[in-house]
Amino acid sequence: MADLEQVLYVDDDDDIREVAEMALTAVAGLKVCACSSGEEALTQARACRPQLILLDVMMPGMDGPTTLAALREDPELADTPVVFLTAKIQPAEVERYRSLGAADVIGKPFDPMTLGEQLRGIWARLDS
Repeated sequence: MADLEQVLYVDDDDDIREVAEMALTAVAGLKVCACSSGEEALTQARACRPQLILLDVMMPGMDGPTTLAALREDPELADTPVVFLTAKIQPAEVERYRSLGAADVIGKPFDPMTLGEQLRGIWARLDS
């Protein structure tokens, strides 16, 4: 599997999205397509051609699990790994997100300096 280079990041919180996007590009050297909603992610995902999708769970309108379900219906995106980003990281919730098809779950608040490393670690595990 190729190195992780292209990420689609979806979060409705402008400040968090800006910090994460800066961390993923400036610190981790990744290319990032950032979206502020599940609906926007569905319209932008094909053009972005992400290797991995980082998806906030709680968003107004189309939440993370609903967005994931819609992505899975698109043949071009159905196999793209999705990592949920959420403050709700109790074991039962993490297990539920995984049962929905998430590759992993990263807790909020996250450390911007290590977010890229976390994603690369998940990416490496998916390859093994």
